[in-house]
Amino acid sequence: MDLFAQQEEANRQAVMPLAARMRPSKISEFVGQQHFLGEGKLLRRLLAARRLGSILFYGPPGTGKTTLAHLLAVETGGRFQQLNAVTSGVKELRDVLAWARDEVSTGGARPLLFVDEIHRFSKAQQDALLPDVESGVVSLIGATTSNPFFCVGGALLSRSQIFQFHSLSVDEILTLVETAIKDTRRGLGHLDIEYDMATLRYLAESTDGDARRALSVLEIAILSTSSSPVYLTKELIADSMQQRIIRYDRDGDEHYDVSSALIKSIRGSDPDAAVYWLARMLEAGEDIRFVCRRLVILASEDIGNADPQALVVAVSAAQACELVGLPECQLTLSQAVIYLACAEKSNAATLAIGSACQDVREKSVLPVPRHLRDAHYEGAKTLGHGAGYRYSHDSESGVVDQDYLGVERQYFYPSARGWEAKMACRLEALRTESHSKREK
Repeated sequence: MDLFAQQEEANRQAVMPLAARMRPSKISEFVGQQHFLGEGKLLRRLLAARRLGSILFYGPPGTGKTTLAHLLAVETGGRFQQLNAVTSGVKELRDVLAWARDEVSTGGARPLLFVDEIHRFSKAQQDALLPDVESGVVSLIGATTSNPFFCVGGALLSRSQIFQFHSLSVDEILTLVETAIKDTRRGLGHLDIEYDMATLRYLAESTDGDARRALSVLEIAILSTSSSPVYLTKELIADSMQQRIIRYDRDGDEHYDVSSALIKSIRGSDPDAAVYWLARMLEAGEDIRFVCRRLVILASEDIGNADPQALVVAVSAAQACELVGLPECQLTLSQAVIYLACAEKSNAATLAIGSACQDVREKSVLPVPRHLRDAHYEGAKTLGHGAGYRYSHDSESGVVDQDYLGVERQYFYPSARGWEAKMACRLEALRTESHSKREK
């Protein structure tokens, strides 16, 4: 490298943010994602065999999708080309693919085409990739923060290996941050910085596994301090971070995953977990009506008659939230979620209606027994409708032995929990009494 090239490189390094400067230059330096990149794992094997083909990287921001794509190009020796699906149209895509075909036809290594935010490509753009991907002209790596099973076309999806990136662990973030502090060439090692591990751990825990954010906060904290040495403290980190960003896409995976966790925690009778997931949704700005609807559904689906009051609590909470609004209605939601989590559970009502609906759909429809038919109109008596019907309240017990279905079927099997246990005892007594009367 000549003097001018060295100066140009130094200038580029000077304006690059810390997160960009600290990107690893080889696979061995890459931190995280060992579930598919570790020794013997699938991506490592594909890399060794030089058979990358079409790959989709899916996961949250700051977990290394773009960085790993660059490293794969380095490892395979292919030219790296990058497109952003937000700013690139069909023309740009076709130009890159034409260049790739020329590169391969002249004996060059197979290029690696990285498409960021690939879910933003239209169906026509995604389909335009297929011929060159199938023929091996390019190794395609698409990156997305959205679930590819929902947002990538089936044709491209079926031809791709999907690798899900996980948020980095606290220890992995700590490794990156410490490296950045000590690195004198790319990092902040040329500065006089004093810190303790508790402060770095606070930083790692506060950035939710996002390496880019962790390094950005570190850089802001250090470069915005004029004193020397720089004393890195929790207060300085918190001030540099300002309001913490909660990763939560109201139309994406986080919305469905967190709401699923809330419902399953309530179903599992864990009020602490349920309140945490509720807090995640509230802090991220989830629609309160969506939360209320889910709680009302759960009150019948998972609690039912084991605690009939649960539905009353859920509906009351929904009405109170409409009346009060945020931020105070979070108190109502907390109360309701804790009650529902602690309530006795039964899905007997859910199973009963499901089984009955299945019979209606799949079996012969049962006629209404003649004695149960409407007898309140002129001519009903002539048809025999209502004939033989016995009025339950005429009986001292309020129950008469009477056929209400026309066949022997049972849909409701009460559990032995909560109020439903009392219902089970009552139904058993009624059935025993009815059976003994029929035997006589």
